[in-house]
Amino acid sequence: MAIIQPFKALRPKAELAAKVASPPYDVLNSAEARELVKDNPYSFLHVTKSEVDLPEGIDIHGEQVYQKAKDNLDAFIRKEILFRETKPCFYIYQLVMNGRTQTGLVAVSSISDYENDIIKKHEFTRPEKEQDRINHIRNSGAQTGNVFLAYKSVDAIDALIENWKASHRPIYDFISEDAIGHSIWVINDEKKVAEISALFVSDVPFTYIADGHHRAASAAKVKSTLGKAATADSEYFLTTLFPSAQLKIMDYNRVVKDLNGLGEPEFLRALYDNFDVERIGTSFSPTSLHEFGMYLGGMWYKLIAKKGTYSEDPIGVLDVTILSNLVLDKILGIKDQRTDKRIDFVGGIRGLLELEKRVNSGEMKVAFSLHPVTIQQLFDIADSGNVMPPKSTWFEPKLRDGLLTNMIV
Repeated sequence: MAIIQPFKALRPKAELAAKVASPPYDVLNSAEARELVKDNPYSFLHVTKSEVDLPEGIDIHGEQVYQKAKDNLDAFIRKEILFRETKPCFYIYQLVMNGRTQTGLVAVSSISDYENDIIKKHEFTRPEKEQDRINHIRNSGAQTGNVFLAYKSVDAIDALIENWKASHRPIYDFISEDAIGHSIWVINDEKKVAEISALFVSDVPFTYIADGHHRAASAAKVKSTLGKAATADSEYFLTTLFPSAQLKIMDYNRVVKDLNGLGEPEFLRALYDNFDVERIGTSFSPTSLHEFGMYLGGMWYKLIAKKGTYSEDPIGVLDVTILSNLVLDKILGIKDQRTDKRIDFVGGIRGLLELEKRVNSGEMKVAFSLHPVTIQQLFDIADSGNVMPPKSTWFEPKLRDGLLTNMIV
């Protein structure tokens, strides 16, 4: 059973919500963040990427950066840009992108559930990224990054949330600069709060991390290191839970710098062992599983993995696994995608033109477009106890930081 709790969110005044709301800290580099905040003193990036208020070139993992995050958060509270809810509440977070709506429940989820695999994972984490968020949480006393959880849709939960939306006004309702609609409602009725908690206990046996493995792992490690200083609030971490029927996973594509010493004709011949290869005149985004697009030498190709070249187990059947095993490893010599500097990853939100651009510029030699992983595949892998290859899923739209923060002190 999934244990969730209401919490006293730290959140902005309604009139400042659109200015405070910021992209997640991990989708921007420091230069991009500096550009976004230069005319916006309210941006929550002053907290989540506080190096923007320190000299360029500073070590972004240095103690000074984490102290600046705390100072900026304290200043936001002192100036009443942010205030804390007076009683624990649930929140509804609706996102609208290109006419498609998805609605999640913002709550705090149990770290014990995370540790006991009630909250299921599908990715490995990197120690250096964990440590960054551990330092940020411990210094600021706040969980500023939201963990995106999925659960198998439950009609009763859907109905309760939709009824609340229909009968109450949102506290925030704005369109961000990337044309995404953001609306948030507060559920502050104690009976409804109790009803929602009970539904998750009775009808949601597991939740699944869709995005935010490092944030979740960091919250758990902060709790364990606090020891006797741990508070009741530190036993939980900030999450938004979405029903699976509303979720859309986008493709997560690959670009590679060289052909591992092969010429283009030799590389193409090597592909024929495991793929049907067809040269096509236009850019190609796969329309079904086990199809791949490839951009090489100014031309697009359609690749179809041959039957018998991949296994049917939950990991082996994934297109990211097929590409990894049959092309990246076998032909191009890329053994570990997490550490090999020859490969990079391009979220599907950037489109196929971004793949062409990076190859045409000479920065990369070849690009691959993939069919998105399905939400059922994600569930199957997490349920089996396995993990996906790195950078397998890209979820859009993204939750904004700063609208709802969980204080643990």
